[in-house]
Amino acid sequence: MSLKDIETEIKKLDLKDRAVLAKWIVGSLDDLSETEIEALWVEEAEHRLDEMERGQISEIPAKEVLRRARAAIS
Repeated sequence: MSLKDIETEIKKLDLKDRAVLAKWIVGSLDDLSETEIEALWVEEAEHRLDEMERGQISEIPAKEVLRRARAAIS
C-alpha cells in the first residue's frame, strides 16, 4: 500500500478517528532512536535547502525570527 493509498483511506475516517490516529502517529515518534531522529533532521534540512535553491522559499534573518517569536509570546 502506498502513502497515497493510506492518505485516501485516512480521509475516509471521521474526525474523532483521525484525531486518535494522529495522536498515535505522533506518539510513535518517541520510539525513534537518536540515529533515526538525526537522519530525519538531515533529510528535512536537505529538503529545505533544495527549496531555497529552487527559489520556493527564502531565508529569514535570525534577528527577524527572534523578533517574531518574542512578539508571539508577549
